This record gives sequence, structure tokens and C-alpha cells, in this order.
Amino acid sequence: MWAASQNLKQKRKSTRREIRTVNLRRPNANEATGTANRSRSIVPMSGICTTCLDGCTGRCEAWLASFRGREVIYPGPYGETTAGADKNYPVDYSHLNIQGYAIGAKGLPKGIEAGPDTALFPKVDTETEYGWAKKVKMRIPVFTGALGSTEIARKNWDHFAVGAAISGITVVCGENVCGIDPGLELDRNGRIKKSPDMDRRIEVYRKYYEGYGEILIQMNVEDTRFGVAEYVLQKHNLDTIELKWGQGAKCIGGEIRIASLERALELKKRGYMITPDAESSDIQAAYKAGAIKEFERHSRLGFVTKEAFLREVERLRKLGFKRVTLKTGAYSAVELAMALRYGSEAKIDLITVDGAPGGTGMSPWSMMNEWGIPTFYLEALAHQFAEKLASKGLRVPDLAVAGGFSEEAGVFKAIAMGVPYVKAVCMGRALMIPGMVGKNIGQWIKDNDLPKTVSKYGNTPEEIFVTYDTLKSKYGKEIENIPLGAVGIYTFCQKIKIGLQQLMAGSRNFNLSTVSRKDLMALTEEAAKISGIPYIMDACREEAENILA
Repeated sequence: MWAASQNLKQKRKSTRREIRTVNLRRPNANEATGTANRSRSIVPMSGICTTCLDGCTGRCEAWLASFRGREVIYPGPYGETTAGADKNYPVDYSHLNIQGYAIGAKGLPKGIEAGPDTALFPKVDTETEYGWAKKVKMRIPVFTGALGSTEIARKNWDHFAVGAAISGITVVCGENVCGIDPGLELDRNGRIKKSPDMDRRIEVYRKYYEGYGEILIQMNVEDTRFGVAEYVLQKHNLDTIELKWGQGAKCIGGEIRIASLERALELKKRGYMITPDAESSDIQAAYKAGAIKEFERHSRLGFVTKEAFLREVERLRKLGFKRVTLKTGAYSAVELAMALRYGSEAKIDLITVDGAPGGTGMSPWSMMNEWGIPTFYLEALAHQFAEKLASKGLRVPDLAVAGGFSEEAGVFKAIAMGVPYVKAVCMGRALMIPGMVGKNIGQWIKDNDLPKTVSKYGNTPEEIFVTYDTLKSKYGKEIENIPLGAVGIYTFCQKIKIGLQQLMAGSRNFNLSTVSRKDLMALTEEAAKISGIPYIMDACREEAENILA
């Protein structure tokens, strides 16, 4: 018996070792880069075929990079896809489950007694708010990722912005929008005099704004030099501006691809870094010969110091901004501590912490997979650091978490794990998808070419979109001017809201303010150790033992 027990323990240890040594990602071939292996047998670490054949016609990344070089760094095709890293991290939010209870109802309106006829899940209040002094309310605790200078963001902006406005959530207008605007006009000091694309983006959102959410304009190094803050404040009287410490998906500045030599030269003249160098004679010759088909426009790295950060926040407030927010990426624990501590001193209204994996645009593929602290670990650190600051009597800014979320269970877990600091989840690709789906359905209807996956529900917007009649009743004839991509985002947000109401009701929370870390349990001991959420066999154990006793 003893021997059998020891064998079982040894087998468990062996299994744990095997799990820990399994590759978390296979490099050298991925749909994102348009590559694949010839062989089914692959070397785990390198991703190279076990037998690399002389004469192979492709196409792994090493093969393609042999003649297309730097192009293989990025996912594509540019402007048509959004790419998200697919590295399988050891622990994520799937290692948490939500507690369910058969008693109680927290957060019901004052004067309402809890019972089967009052504690109904449609009554759950999913509204949240963020801000230091002047709060911003949202109907559900999600908002868009940064939709900036990428082609996907530009050509779908009307769908994304209107969808966010009618859903009552914040839309983030990302960096470099003014800087790459074809209609940009600068004054003699290199400051923005006119930016038609930025004007369009703000006006589209405001047309349908209903008092919930807001439009956040991000600023990086180049945006600051162009005077983006001054422009959007003076022309549009915006309440909020967002500072940015790098990217969520990578630690270098944002980039886009440019197909035209003339455009590349124009953006270099504006002060951007263009690679390869569009001014070089040999590069121009290669472009004319057809070898170089695209250029890249890169933003500069930011350099953060406490003094400069506090000074910049003060400057923006003196300009007239009522709120200043901060977006930071999956940097080390040092930068996270800096963001929380400096943010506390600067009275930042919201800090969005963006973990790995990431990607809404065209970040370098390897960097998206291999750089930064994954979201689960990053939120655990953020909560620990926030608790330390709070214990010292310092107020912690409201937080949002980003990096891989797509549905309501993830939203609940992120908020519960980050109580009381995390107020919302920032969704990148998940909120872009319904905008593009709705837009495409509109085009398919126009072309009388609906795919069977859609036409099985009907042939008109009223038949296809389950929320269309609700919006038609609210907006009347104006519904004809609301793009179907916006209807898609609204429909998706309603799914998030209803799903969240059900999860909250199941955990007996009828208001987001009553959700707590006790509403979660860790399915693995490793997840419990990282997050501080009790292991499933220990969660609520003391109360249960008291009942048994």
C-alpha cells in the first residue's frame, strides 16, 4: 500500500515536470505571418522542420525571411487583419472560477428586500464609473482598445465610434492620428493648425454621445510635439487626454506600413522614423525595381521620469483638461510600480494596465508573443502594489485591465480579482470584430450576396440583428444613418451586459460595487499563489466547517 502511494506521488511529480516543460509556443510558422511548415515533425524549440529539405519551396518563416527579410516580422496582410498573440501562458483567467451562492442578494436598491421576486438577474446594475474627482459613467464595464493610426481603425472608425457611443462606453482614439493625417496642416512652429481626420473622429462619436463613456485621445512623443493636446482642447473642448507609456503588445512605439515612397518621404519630413530609409538612394532604387514594396513608420520610445511625468500632467491640467488618464503596457514590475505611485501623486483619473499577449494592429509578431508580463500575472502584481500604497494612506487611481479579454466571464474575473481598484476591462480585438462583422453584413445586403452563415437568420437588418428593432424604436428614422457596424457593437455589448448580469446574480451581486475577491476561487495552487485568490479546496472552507460543527 505504501509503495503504491509512493508510486502515485512520483507519477504526479513526473506529470508536473512534463507540464512545465511543454512548449508554450511554436515559433517559425503561423497564420499571422502567412507561413507554415512543410513537415509534420517539428523541432519544438526552433519550430524548424525536423528534416529541412534542400529544394523546399516553402513556406516557414526562416524560408520566407531568406528573401523577404524584415517583412516577415509583422503579421498581415496589413490593413485587412487584426492579429493577437497566441502564446499559451502557464496561468490565465481560466484558472479561476466564479463562486455561486444559494443565499443573499447584495447591492439591491435601497428599500428593496431580497427575495425570489426581487432578486431577478435583469435587475442587476452593470454600470461602472472611473475618475479621480469628476467621474465618467459607463453602462457596462468595458471600453475599446486604442484605435489609432492603423488602416483597420481608420476605415472602420464610424462603426467603432458610433457603436461605442450608443452602447454607453468609452472609445479610445489612439496615437498618431493627427501625425499621419493626409490633410494635416502645421504652423511655422510645427504645431497642428488643422487635422480633418481627428476632427472627423471626434465629431462622429459626439453625434451619438448620450452622457455615458467619453472619447479618449492618446498622446505619444510625436503627438506631444505636434501639439495634439492643445488642438483637441481648443477646437473640440475635450475633457480628457491620455498619456501613453509605450504599447500593450510591445515595448517599442507604434508602427504602420506605407505603400508609397512619396507618403514615406512626407511622414519622414513630419519627424517620424521611416524604415527602411526612404531618403536613401539605394532604397529608392530597390523600391522602383519592385523589391521593396512597403515602408514602415515608427514612433519613438518614451523615457519616463517622475519629475517629467508630474510636470506634464500639471501642464495638461493647466491647459484645461478635467481628466488625465494613463495607458501603460506589460513592462516590468518597476514600471508598474512607477505608474501606480506616480499616478497616485498626480491624481491620475484612470490607469489602463495592458498585459501580454496583445495586438490589435500590426505589432511585431515575435514581440507580441515573447515580450512582457501576461495579463493575469500583471493584474496580480497591480493589486498587490495597490494594496501596499493604500496601506500607506495613499489613494490609488482607478484601474482598468487589458490584454486578451473577449467575453463577460473574463470581465467579471478581472474586476473581482482587482477589487476595489479595477473598474473596467479594456477590450481590443473583441470590440473591433462586431464592428467589422456588422459593416460586412451591410455590404453583403447591398450586394445581395449574404453568406449562408448570415442569411439563415434573414435577409434584412431587422431580421439579422436581434437588437435592431430596439434601436429603431429609440432612434426612429435616424436608425438609417447608424452604420450596421455600430449596431453590431451595440448587439455585442448587450450580450456582454446580459451575460454579466447572470454571472453577478449567480454570485448574489446586484451591483458592481458589491463584487469582491471572495467571489472567485483558484482551480490550481499555482493560480492561488500568484493571485492571492483562495484555492478551491480552501475557499469558504472555514464557514463550511462552522456549519458542520
